[in-house]
Amino acid sequence: MAANKTLPTPVDPHEFIAAVAHPTRRADAQVLLEMMEEVSGKTATMWGPTIVGFGSYHYKYDSGREGDAPAIGFSPRSANLALYVLTGTDESHELLAQLGKHKRGAACLYVNKLADIDLNVLTALARHGYQHTMAELHHQV
Repeated sequence: MAANKTLPTPVDPHEFIAAVAHPTRRADAQVLLEMMEEVSGKTATMWGPTIVGFGSYHYKYDSGREGDAPAIGFSPRSANLALYVLTGTDESHELLAQLGKHKRGAACLYVNKLADIDLNVLTALARHGYQHTMAELHHQV
């Protein structure tokens, strides 16, 4: 079985964000870092080269594959902000309807800039996602 590629690194998330070339993406990443630290109560950690994560959980699939992943997080990509918050529960579906302009992927949300969405709704999504992940998904994926 292949080793997991996305692991915590010693890179300072603040330095990573300071190096983001796009000024709006850099400013939005700073807002996300502060909000997700507050929501999770955890200090930011870099996961792989581009994901800023908060807290972690251990998962184990029926196949036997297991590993660790950030409970919530984001990546300031060149095309958009990728937000790793829980989107599959009834409560998250209700919040997503109120979020504003976004796209959904298999495991994340994509927004062009924070000005396109309701930051209070995103904060609620992140809080819900963190709490749900730690209470329900830890060890049970």
